[in-house]
Amino acid sequence: MISLTQRLVSAGLLATAAFAASAQAPAPTAAPPAGPAAEHRMHKPHDGKHFERMQERRAKHLAELKTKLKLNASQEGAWSTFTAATQPPARPAQRPDRAAARAEFEKMTTPQRLERMQARQAERSARFAQRAEATKTFYAVLTPEQQKTFDAESMRRGHRGDHGHRGHQAPPAKG
Repeated sequence: MISLTQRLVSAGLLATAAFAASAQAPAPTAAPPAGPAAEHRMHKPHDGKHFERMQERRAKHLAELKTKLKLNASQEGAWSTFTAATQPPARPAQRPDRAAARAEFEKMTTPQRLERMQARQAERSARFAQRAEATKTFYAVLTPEQQKTFDAESMRRGHRGDHGHRGHQAPPAKG
């Protein structure tokens, strides 16, 4: 007959052996995600047409939003001001040389790098403040029903100032 102590020791040895075996086994490699959603998340190299595609998506989104809002004639001026103020910055004529920029950055001292990063952050913050103010001004001329539509569309698109970034879609409502 096997005693309780022997059973506990045997169980402990088996658990230790199983743990050791699992720790030594190579981690399973994750298969690359499949489907259109996965392609959306994967980084794709820019082919020179990225900016144009981004502009096309923005124009399509704004046209759909305008249709859904059902703007009246007195709101058209506010719409034009809103879309102009939220327009992303113009694309530079030539993309900067990343290797040269990296080499320049590496030559800087840490305080110089921090100042450069802080200046860029201030530029982004100023652009965001401009978009936010334009959005608030436009929102104020909308009727309560239009505001509800604008709110729903902003949440659906993961509204990020609408400056060219793909927003995250809200998860489908559970019901």
